Amino acid sequence: MPVSLRCAVEGTKMHFIFSDEAVLLFDFWRVHSPTGMALSVLVVLLLAVLYEGIKVGKAKLLHKTLESLPTTTSQQLILEPDQDSTGSRSTSDNRTRLRWFLCYFGQSLVHVIQVVIGYFVMLAVMSYNTWIFLGVVLGSAVGYYLAYPLLNMT
Repeated sequence: MPVSLRCAVEGTKMHFIFSDEAVLLFDFWRVHSPTGMALSVLVVLLLAVLYEGIKVGKAKLLHKTLESLPTTTSQQLILEPDQDSTGSRSTSDNRTRLRWFLCYFGQSLVHVIQVVIGYFVMLAVMSYNTWIFLGVVLGSAVGYYLAYPLLNMT
């Protein structure tokens, strides 16, 4: 193995450590003190709570969207999205299609935000800092605990 590759592999920690020093997500997010680590754990914990909240919110938004559309229209839009007839659709059908498209577009944006936050949380865990990992686990548990009951609310 070449020396430069061996040094890179040996220098990379591939096990969890308890430390108050870490580099998280970006080069400017360097932690060098217990206070900095506590604040970083809090930020990562809040990101995990936000991730769980977005996940539940996205499910609730989809449910409300499908519930608000007439059954036949929502089935047509899902099963036959490319069907187009010239002049046979009324204005209300076109409004329903536009409304469904806007809701679908909103769902897509929320999904992208959820994915980005999820990857940030995953990359924070990949710092292999045990405190950060525990913050993510606790944040995920708290977020699920707070957000899950919202699914049952009408």
